[in-house]
Amino acid sequence: MSWRKGNPAIVVLLMTSMRLFGQEAELRQDQQAYCEYVSQQAQAQRDLLRTPSAIGGITQPTEALPLQLVGGLSASLANMKKAGITMDVAQKNCALYTVTTSSQQAIAWALPRLEKVALQHRLDLIQQAASNLDALIAANTKMLEAQNLTRPALFSLQTTRIKLEADRADTQAKIALLQLPEFADTPLRDLVAQKQSAESAEQEAVAKLSRQNNWDVSLSVGARQQVNPFDGRGAYGAVTVSYNLASRSINRHLDQAADAYDNWKNVQQGDVTRNAMVLKQQVTGGIAAQEARHATLDAEQKQIEVSLQLTGGVDTTAALEFRNQLTSTRLLLGIETGDATFRIGQLRDFLVKNY
Repeated sequence: MSWRKGNPAIVVLLMTSMRLFGQEAELRQDQQAYCEYVSQQAQAQRDLLRTPSAIGGITQPTEALPLQLVGGLSASLANMKKAGITMDVAQKNCALYTVTTSSQQAIAWALPRLEKVALQHRLDLIQQAASNLDALIAANTKMLEAQNLTRPALFSLQTTRIKLEADRADTQAKIALLQLPEFADTPLRDLVAQKQSAESAEQEAVAKLSRQNNWDVSLSVGARQQVNPFDGRGAYGAVTVSYNLASRSINRHLDQAADAYDNWKNVQQGDVTRNAMVLKQQVTGGIAAQEARHATLDAEQKQIEVSLQLTGGVDTTAALEFRNQLTSTRLLLGIETGDATFRIGQLRDFLVKNY
């Protein structure tokens, strides 16, 4: 083997590993980029809210007083509270996006991961059947050399060997197509719970931010200058308290909006919670299909066993040929039966672990 030119199998393995690593890195980059985006937006809003505003203008408090030039600063206590809550909303939004995308990936790759494990198990079944078949072919070859068996009797075993190799190649090709990214093997119920918790925390933060609009305490300070005559300089200060009379109604609607949001997410097409339930239905349907398949295979297996028992004591050429055909079929059925049994157990374990 020439390593200078490169081993094709090693090259494919390295390319696959690089692609999977790239998928993981792309997900992390996506999450980090989104969090950076919402963080910068929140910081801009925070700086706007917590920084006092410069004010200036001309005012005439009453007709008895002359015009005055005023200039100073104005600050809002409600805005200062909003500044901190705005950053909290951004952090909650980042956490929600992170757990949502991770959950979406876990759901999207759940069935392909199960399929890959089942196919790898099928390879083991094929290898076991091939070993048993090789031993049977060797025994029949000795009988053929001793002229105790005809070539047609051996041909059925050789045909089965070809079918096994074709099955092996097909299974390996399917496995090669299922190149899956690696991610934490966290149960889906935990991921969905984390996502719902993150949604609840974000909605609470958003509602808290909205409630700050119900009240305000603003402070304005500065200097004044009389315009005509141009004298009478001095300082001024004002404190303004405001309260929205519809606060109770607003807060009630905000609470109802949070509940409506939760209800919407539970039925939203494409949402993590909904997709997790769809996946559960798919797995449950897969179990039913595999159980029906297993029942059919088991019935066929029993018929073959009965036929083998009937031909067990007969040593004619026809009986040996028929016995080889039955044994070959039993080996093939053993692969299918073992595959169905494994898939049923695998899918049931998946339900127990994730739901």
